[in-house]
Amino acid sequence: MADRRGIAGLGGISLALAVLTPLAACSFGGDEPTGPHRVDAARLVHLSAEGKVDPTQSVTVTAVPGSRLTDVTVVGPDGRVVAGKLAEDQRSWQTTGRLKASANYTVRIAADDGKGGRGETTQSFNTIAAQRVLNAKLGPDSSGSGVYGVGQPLTVQLSEAVKDPQARQEVERALTVISQPAVTGAWYWVDDKNLHFRPEEYWPVGTTVGLAFDGTGTRIADGLYGGDRSSLKLRIGERVESVIDAAAHELTLKRAGQVIRTIPVTTGRPGFDTRNGVKVVLGQERSVRMNGETIGIAAGTSDSYDLNVEWATRVTWSGEYVHAAPWSVGSQGIENVSHGCTGMSTENAHWFYDNTRVGDLVTVVNSRGAKMEPFGNGFGDWNLSWADWVKHSALGQPVSTTVPSSQAPATGMIRPEV
Repeated sequence: MADRRGIAGLGGISLALAVLTPLAACSFGGDEPTGPHRVDAARLVHLSAEGKVDPTQSVTVTAVPGSRLTDVTVVGPDGRVVAGKLAEDQRSWQTTGRLKASANYTVRIAADDGKGGRGETTQSFNTIAAQRVLNAKLGPDSSGSGVYGVGQPLTVQLSEAVKDPQARQEVERALTVISQPAVTGAWYWVDDKNLHFRPEEYWPVGTTVGLAFDGTGTRIADGLYGGDRSSLKLRIGERVESVIDAAAHELTLKRAGQVIRTIPVTTGRPGFDTRNGVKVVLGQERSVRMNGETIGIAAGTSDSYDLNVEWATRVTWSGEYVHAAPWSVGSQGIENVSHGCTGMSTENAHWFYDNTRVGDLVTVVNSRGAKMEPFGNGFGDWNLSWADWVKHSALGQPVSTTVPSSQAPATGMIRPEV
């Protein structure tokens, strides 16, 4: 009997626990959920942007006390995500990327209330309209082969004049040149609307070059904001340079420092002397019509001409070429009889045409002509000393074209959830 009473006693205890257990479970009840749950994130965050926003100012998202931000993404009308930075305590986030003027931005925010509640909200803001927008046309035109000679400068033509020194500095900051290998270079303000960029020395062979203008959101001057991003890429080919000795009446072409061919030529006769100095090949034409009236020679005079010229390699906008001149073969290598161009036999002109590209160097020495202009008549950029070149940069200093080791994040993601 004693054994049965013991078993019965245990059964009574078990029953008592079974009855008490549900009551104990209910004793932890309360008003707040304890596990992960969804909340309205709109009440957890505040967007600084109200009304029309100045695109040059940062936009900030802050979390209310006790909450934290887990994700912020700001997207523009073009679908591009604006870069941003999170504070160490995850209580605030602000844009670091540029905003466009007169644009609508969507802000997607995810937040945590610190009590297991997580949620998302979408808000938006608009930026004020720019009175004027500054755009940039970049050069050289890389629509062809995209390969240029070592003397090719980079060019920027602005949509409107920029005169103020501070505004010019903003323009230069909006311009980026990167290359592999990197070089030291600088911008030169040719006039109020045009800038050139060149390295201190000629471009290294095989260099890849990228040029970009990104003035988005940048206040250039009162009422003037930077326009849309534009960019181009090009590659530098072999180092090909030709030296035309007007006194010796010959052209020597070198590739990679080695003489490839010496050609008898004729250059400008007295009164039409060929310009001295370094020039850069501007373009090539299989055949071009040359007329003396285009350079001020009256038709019907002893100096007038109207010719169809073959294998023409252009080095100035005013009409100086290296071209075939079969009519002056008897003078080539002996005397100068042209109107300023460098003439040679048709065979040699064809060869020169085939072995030269835009951006290659053509230097004239020992002519009685004036010195090649730095600007306005082609690319005489290399006739200026490096010290003089840098002085005409608005920032007043050279820049490195090193490719950045790290870029700003492409999205507004803060950090993965854990």
